[in-house]
Amino acid sequence: MLFSSIIFIFLFLPIFLSAYFVIKKEYRNLFILLASLLFYFWGEGEYVLVLILYMIANYFFGVLIEKFAIQTYDRARLYAKITLILGLVFNIGFLVFFKYFNFIVVTINSAFEKISSFQLVNPEIHLPIGISFFTFQAISYIVDVYRGDVLAQKNFINFSMYKTLFPQLIAGPIIRYKDISKQILNRACTYSSFSIGISRFILGLAKKVLIADILGSVVKNIFSLPANEMSFGAAWLGVVCFSLQIYFDFSGYSDMAIGLAKMIGFDFLENFNYPYVSKSIREFWRRWHISLSSWFRDYLYIPLGGNRMGKIRNYLNLFFVFFLCGLWHGASWLFVIWGCWHGVFLVLERTFVGRFLNKINPAFQYMYTLAVLMIGWVFFRANSLSHASLFFRNMFGFNGLYLADSINFLNPKIIIVIILGFILSTPITKILKNRIKQFNYICNPIYINIIKGFYRLGLLLLFILCLVVLSNSAYNPFIYFRF
Repeated sequence: MLFSSIIFIFLFLPIFLSAYFVIKKEYRNLFILLASLLFYFWGEGEYVLVLILYMIANYFFGVLIEKFAIQTYDRARLYAKITLILGLVFNIGFLVFFKYFNFIVVTINSAFEKISSFQLVNPEIHLPIGISFFTFQAISYIVDVYRGDVLAQKNFINFSMYKTLFPQLIAGPIIRYKDISKQILNRACTYSSFSIGISRFILGLAKKVLIADILGSVVKNIFSLPANEMSFGAAWLGVVCFSLQIYFDFSGYSDMAIGLAKMIGFDFLENFNYPYVSKSIREFWRRWHISLSSWFRDYLYIPLGGNRMGKIRNYLNLFFVFFLCGLWHGASWLFVIWGCWHGVFLVLERTFVGRFLNKINPAFQYMYTLAVLMIGWVFFRANSLSHASLFFRNMFGFNGLYLADSINFLNPKIIIVIILGFILSTPITKILKNRIKQFNYICNPIYINIIKGFYRLGLLLLFILCLVVLSNSAYNPFIYFRF
């Protein structure tokens, strides 16, 4: 079930919210759990059993790890570590089976294809939606319990509610238990938080429906072109549109998730912070998919030694982390290359190259960052390595510098959306909002209410426009659903 679907907006969400605020507080976590399981079952059917298995197993892993960790006898810490390892093997093992088994079989068959008739049977295992996200969520929980950063949740209903919380279940953000542990039992559902949640949801919906999906049609048409029919201009238009599409698609989902959580009293951490204004790849990863980049930092990069074991080890750690980051995004060598591409530049930025970048004009820093990102997005979006190679040939003018045919993919609506995409991917709206807040401090209350009234009217019109577009559009899932 999509957040940006009529059935979610007009059926699931109203029924959920109405029932949530009617039932007693002590039963609300149980209700969220049941609603979340229904939400997942709606889209994945019997694969909800995989989620339930994750839920049950990690509850017991957490309880057992804490039970051993608080003991004073010598072997208790060893038992806690063994339980943690078993938990990691369970979670990673399931992820590898569902997400990478087909990839491994295809890779082995390709390796043997030219030297032997040996071929493994590929069973085409289904990938449960969101498994990458709820696997990483589970790992962070049991590791934090082992480290003593949080106490294990003893109440099975409360833990299961956290594990299945539907706003973040299938595409993040990756919510760590320690960030919302207090909110599980005590959270305030006020008019103010509910209003903020609705506003955030509508803005996220608009990002998805009015920007990402519209640009997605251009991206699909251009990336579907045969190489000999694609020009220099079309290639660059395609990668620019995809850069905007993936940002507004995923940040839109995150906004909707944060908004939904806010409606029922949960405060999720921000997941995006205007990543396209970054002046380096290092800064980009502090602003893009923050919950994932911070997860890799805290649960992989730092445990590997981080930057504490010399430059060479630091470089290897960085490259390895982003190799796995690419693999996390998808079972494909293209994603691995994309991750390694970022890893290479993160390493370079810790050498003299980074010192040089810090000295040049900020405009060139922005240009460098955007160039690296857009080249990387080609690997992310291409259908195959050969497709990416041919796409690059057109991007870099090896087949000529023809621009005119790119106009064929444009119309007034697309041009307006691209311009809006550029504007809204910068902090201009945030700056304006802060200026309005400052103005409110010195403004007559009557004018403040007028401004608020116009804002709410604007949100209502934006919501209606989204519904009009949704009623005339086909099924268009979020890009990150496949991860």
